[in-house]
Amino acid sequence: MAESEALFLESEDVSTLATPSEYVAAVRDGYRQRGEGAPAEPRTTLRAEDPPGMLTGYLAVLPDSGVMGGYTYAAGFGERDAHFVLPVFDADSGEPLAVFDGASLNPHKTGAVGAVGIDALARENATQVGLFGSGSQASGQLRAAAAVRDLEQVHVYSPTPAHREAFAKEMGNELDPAVRAVTEPKQAVVDADIVITATQASEPVFDGEWLEPGTHVTAMGQYHPEKREIDAHTVAKATYVPDLRARLEQDAGAYLQAKSEGAIDEGHVQAELGDIVAGNAPGRTSDREITVFDSGGTAIETVAAAGLLYERARKAGVGESISFAPASDAM
Repeated sequence: MAESEALFLESEDVSTLATPSEYVAAVRDGYRQRGEGAPAEPRTTLRAEDPPGMLTGYLAVLPDSGVMGGYTYAAGFGERDAHFVLPVFDADSGEPLAVFDGASLNPHKTGAVGAVGIDALARENATQVGLFGSGSQASGQLRAAAAVRDLEQVHVYSPTPAHREAFAKEMGNELDPAVRAVTEPKQAVVDADIVITATQASEPVFDGEWLEPGTHVTAMGQYHPEKREIDAHTVAKATYVPDLRARLEQDAGAYLQAKSEGAIDEGHVQAELGDIVAGNAPGRTSDREITVFDSGGTAIETVAAAGLLYERARKAGVGESISFAPASDAM
């Protein structure tokens, strides 16, 4: 058999190929496919102690999009940094289509799935956002949220004043809603229609008692059984929706700790996000309902976004052509 030609795409190759709205549309369709039975597996993480680090990967097949693949990344180790590799294959032929240097894709695809969660679970008239975090993931979440709701005001909190002030200035200049840094976590929660946590915190970043009826919460910063950004009270009083049920007992720290504290039982999960997007399960059912989307990260949004970018890159003529020998020739 002939060698397969694929594209190698660097971060700068794909940085301007899609808008937040386009990422959201692609990821929404990926979760629709998941809700209709597309296979996806949760994160597998191997940890090393000397030097300390982790090797992580997850997989998904999106048959309607015609792509499959997954993220693999190493973090920590000797460089104390992270490196992301994303291979994408044709879901019909199995041939490789592209290999991405995947780091820069992360905030875009993760922001997009957060926005899909908002669109599925937040009130239609939600305009006020409370945002925890001031890094690239927080930026990605806010850009995508603005693509699905007509936001008017954002209150951002992070522990370092200079970081939250700089974030508020940058995002305020970029987006239509007013973005203001606040000095206390409670100021980001009270009166918010949507609360987004995009942090590296190991403990809850706000008190669930502060949440107003009707608030939607997207928690996306943690995927570790012993770490959580939201407390058991928040999980217990919310309609709780994970990105993938299979990761609940593995790395959904907020869920696991709420269950171990006796705040919830195993029947507390409303549905996977894909089930709601596909119309197979209800999302929000009342304006006073509190909802939580636990977004720990899956290959569904990763592969959906990569498929979009591959098509755009191919048409734009960007990327470097590389060859893969089929196993029938190589072995």
